[in-house]
Amino acid sequence: MDDTLFQLKFTAKQLEKLAKKAEKDSKAEQAKVKKALLQKNVECARVYAENAIRKKNEGVNWLRMASRVDAVASKVQTAVTMKGVTKNMAQVTKALDKALSTMDLQKVSSVMDRFEQQVQNLDVHTSVMEVPPCGQT
Repeated sequence: MDDTLFQLKFTAKQLEKLAKKAEKDSKAEQAKVKKALLQKNVECARVYAENAIRKKNEGVNWLRMASRVDAVASKVQTAVTMKGVTKNMAQVTKALDKALSTMDLQKVSSVMDRFEQQVQNLDVHTSVMEVPPCGQT
């Protein structure tokens, strides 16, 4: 699961790089348009403008795909975190059952404190995963 998460994050970074490259290429084509227009070469300017538009759309598409992959990575991260928290809570619950069967109040209190801490950790993880960063879809 962690390997999958790494691959998703890596892929998102690659797609973002491709989006930046396409944006840079689009700006270069726009500069060529301006230069061609200054030289009164309308036909070449039109070709450069088409290239600029195509590169701009390509960049937007790469960015859109990067956003989708990043969203999947976030969901996988949530699943990994929840799996770990669930495992910890299961261990605490077993310890609580054991402490309750012996009726040792000190053990029960200690296990309950650990359980409450796990619940707080779960709440923090859940709230962090539910609040998307600015600009994320």
